[in-house]
Amino acid sequence: MSRLRLTLDLQRAGRQTGDLLVPWSDNRNPLGRYPVPVISLAGAPGPVVLILGGVHGDEFEGPAAIMRLARDLMPEELCGRVVMIPGANAPAFSAGNRCSPLDGGNLNRAFPGDPDGTPTAMIADWLQTRLIPQCDAVIDLHSGGKASVFVPCSLPQAGTDAALDGANMALATAMGLPVIWQLGAQNDDRSVNAACARAGVACVAAELGGGGGVDPVITDMAEAGLRRVLHHLGMLASAPPLPEGANAARVAIIDPADHVTAPARGLFDRRCTAGDRVAQGDLAGWLHFPEEPDRAALPLRFPQTGLVLAHTARGLVDRAEMLALVARDVS
Repeated sequence: MSRLRLTLDLQRAGRQTGDLLVPWSDNRNPLGRYPVPVISLAGAPGPVVLILGGVHGDEFEGPAAIMRLARDLMPEELCGRVVMIPGANAPAFSAGNRCSPLDGGNLNRAFPGDPDGTPTAMIADWLQTRLIPQCDAVIDLHSGGKASVFVPCSLPQAGTDAALDGANMALATAMGLPVIWQLGAQNDDRSVNAACARAGVACVAAELGGGGGVDPVITDMAEAGLRRVLHHLGMLASAPPLPEGANAARVAIIDPADHVTAPARGLFDRRCTAGDRVAQGDLAGWLHFPEEPDRAALPLRFPQTGLVLAHTARGLVDRAEMLALVARDVS
């Protein structure tokens, strides 16, 4: 039994806004609750779709696209219900941090959650047990946050259920981003994608730029992609056409050793960009040592041919920090 309470009725038609109230007693709020805002738009009978943003609190393109959709979409346009949560880990989103300031929790590493746990665990449990099972599809919008920048890509999970895998891939294709990053054995089983797989619900995630702001071009892509997915599910009569170059690459992370990581603490002088095609041995960047001016810079090279999914947005990096995420092409 969840300790959380939703202040709106997900069976009611029309437009509603309310909160998922998370009870947590601390010095700031000893007798109160922390609200997670929720928006519901429902028209004629049809599918139920959940759109999440702010699962990590410093990722903003997704929440911006969700707020645009919530502003412009009318219930009478819809066949079905769209439930939107622009800041799913609301304490983290309010603080502009990846993880919650209440418990240090990373919501995308908290599933299936715990109804008697910390705030992040309680939110994960409520989504896993109360909301996701009511849905026909889930869209989970991410970006690189303050720490990194991703090429815009959709992320369908592939597992052992062929029908569900096909539904996930169909959502990713409908979204129409430049890259489809297929999730497999390397995906974390504590994520939203994994939560949906356990519930047998189709899901696609997305990575949408990053760097700690709102990129207008990528947010436009995300908004159009949301409309295309709703059209694909029969919920909207029309949607923007697929752009040129949509789904041009299909990749997967095969081996973590393909990535470029920092061998020491230093200043990363990056020579690559998310979306680049690279070959084994190409220069990823230089690692400088400003605190040791006499120490020679280290050239860092790509260990594998592939596509740069993401790169760090930081200059000063620590040993073992991820500098470039590399995926290989898959059929």
